[in-house]
This record gives sequence, C-alpha cells and structure tokens, in this order.
Amino acid sequence: MVTMKTTGFADLEKALEQLPQKAGKPLLRRALKKAAKPMADLMRDLAPDGPGPGDDLKSSITVAARLSKRQAGLHKKMFQSDKASVEMFVGPGPDPAAWNQEFGNVNHGAQPFARPAWEQDKMPLLDRLGVELWADLERSLKRQAKRAAK
Repeated sequence: MVTMKTTGFADLEKALEQLPQKAGKPLLRRALKKAAKPMADLMRDLAPDGPGPGDDLKSSITVAARLSKRQAGLHKKMFQSDKASVEMFVGPGPDPAAWNQEFGNVNHGAQPFARPAWEQDKMPLLDRLGVELWADLERSLKRQAKRAAK
C-alpha cells in the first residue's frame, strides 16, 4: 500500500469550477497524459528487449485513457460515478507476457520494469502533474476570458 500526501487540490477544484463543465475533463486528461509520458519512457528504458523488432514489451508500453477489454474487466473503478472522474493508465498493452516479465514464473525469473519506474518517478510525476494542470488551467481561463470579452 502506498500513502501519499498531496496539497493544492481544493484550490484546483475551485479554479476548475470557473470553466465550463465540458472543458474540465479534457483539461485533466491532457495534463495526466503529458505528466505520465516520462514514466512510460522510463518503463520502456527498463523493460527487456524482445527477440524481434516491434514484438517486444517496450513497444507495447503506452499512456492511455482506455484499457483493453480484458484489462477493463479486471479493473476496479475508483469512483462509482464516471461523470466526475478521470483516469489515465501507464503500462504495457494487453499482452499477458508483460505480467510474467514483471513478476516472473516457474520457468522465468522476474525482470521488473513497471514497479522500479513507479518507485523512481512517482513523486516527480505528481510534481509534473501539478505544473501541467495549473499551466493548462491558466491557458483555459485566459481563453474563456477572451471569449467572454467578445
């Protein structure tokens, strides 16, 4: 279990309330995706190479808002209502071999790549997310003010 302390989300929520409702989710998705990209890059750097081009674990690591059908079935939603929530996922695609690489099995030793990337980048990710959210929010508020002035 991981415990983290975050600050500034009450201020962020107040600022988001100044935007039209349809602008909030895309803003959050953009910021999450941009902040998570360095973690995906780090995972790719730590992941073992496959035997052939394009068929390896590295090429399947992405940042996305959606999961494969199988992954979505296993995913436990954090919020009951999806209306106000935004999720972004970082990691390998639906290939079950990724699980075996990360944790190993009876025939293959573990070659972790996701957990070390998380351990190394979890706090910088939160810092990047805060910077991205506020920068995108300020741009959106300026655009909204310009439109209102017309």
